[in-house]
Amino acid sequence: MTTKKLIQKIEELSMNALPAIQMIVYDGWILRFADGYTKRANSINPIYFSNEDLNNKIENAEQMYRKRNLKIVYKMTQQVSPENLDRTLDKKGYFLDSLTSVLGLSLIDLDVEIKHNAIVYNHLQDDWFTNFCNLNNVGEKDQPTLKQMLRNIIPKTCYFLLCDDNNEILACGMCVLESEYIGLFDIVTTEKYRNRGYGSKLIQNILKWGKDNGASYAYLQVMLNNAPALKLYSKLGFKEIYRYWYRMKE
Repeated sequence: MTTKKLIQKIEELSMNALPAIQMIVYDGWILRFADGYTKRANSINPIYFSNEDLNNKIENAEQMYRKRNLKIVYKMTQQVSPENLDRTLDKKGYFLDSLTSVLGLSLIDLDVEIKHNAIVYNHLQDDWFTNFCNLNNVGEKDQPTLKQMLRNIIPKTCYFLLCDDNNEILACGMCVLESEYIGLFDIVTTEKYRNRGYGSKLIQNILKWGKDNGASYAYLQVMLNNAPALKLYSKLGFKEIYRYWYRMKE
């Protein structure tokens, strides 16, 4: 698969893994709306061929977000359409935000060793959701939106909690499996237990589950300013496929 096709594939998988509450397809662009919870779920994704006049199209898209009192956000990669979109947005005052690396790992010949078993939920459970929100500082206002988004995921989804012998939460995360690709999302370790290898142990549980359920390739997203996470994923064998960033206007 070419890099261009792989970028498009993973962008599609990522949108399926966190469905927006509402979505509009507009001349090759996918506009997502989720009451303002996360940039990823409230952004314009220009991943397919575009025909319409660009300035007119940008104005129409802006109006849709303004109507909903949402920030105007574009999720950008090197494969956006049209090719001059990033330069055009820059000239229109859109600032660059949240440069992120998308990493991938082949699971075909990977030998996963489990050193600390995680609690695995095949469906969204209140116990996992409560701990997830606590570890990720998801406010009460956003929790109903997040829960609806998670319940709207169509591909096979699994939720993980890593606990110690006293049932204290060490780490938390989730994965979404579609078309032999497993996406790892929101891997987070309890603050006082960071830098002790628990994130790695949680990821090993997820990769093992993925292999057991037919995944041959894993991917994840990590911001480039998160040096500890980048170091962890590199040790596990993940390599960068491409980068994305946001263009934003208040």
